[in-house]
Amino acid sequence: MTNTKKTAYCAMLTALSLIFGYIEALLPFSVGIPGIKLGLANLVVVIGLYFMPAGCVFTVLILKVTLSSFLFGNLSMLIYSMAGGILSFFVMLALKKAKGFSMPGVSMAGGAAHNMGQLAVASLAVESTAVLYYLPVLIAAGAVTGAVIGAVAYRVRRLLWKMDID
Repeated sequence: MTNTKKTAYCAMLTALSLIFGYIEALLPFSVGIPGIKLGLANLVVVIGLYFMPAGCVFTVLILKVTLSSFLFGNLSMLIYSMAGGILSFFVMLALKKAKGFSMPGVSMAGGAAHNMGQLAVASLAVESTAVLYYLPVLIAAGAVTGAVIGAVAYRVRRLLWKMDID
């Protein structure tokens, strides 16, 4: 893949992640527990891990979190999302490279890791480990939403391979 093509794909993935983030911000998805969301924009990161170099996908992640926070959130959203996103990215990258994990499995682990990263920052911010009691709920929610995102990513990836976009 040429550098021009990589740049174009990275720009496209960044734009798609922002669109998905905006759509998710418009959806009235709530399970009554703060911090739980579907994570539609993470669909782009999961798919990107399977057809783009890791550095490009990491750049997309950083741009997605930064731009989404400025467009749809605030500074605290930036801090929490960045911590969760970076931890999630490296967990998913490690599991993908380890082989033996399906795309939904990689995404499930990423969803759980994202919530763990956010709770770690929350614990530091409030200077208390009391927020960690929330960890089992958020890990379960991250695994469930990660499985949904991973299943969708798997289907989309199969369509992309049929189109032979590499």
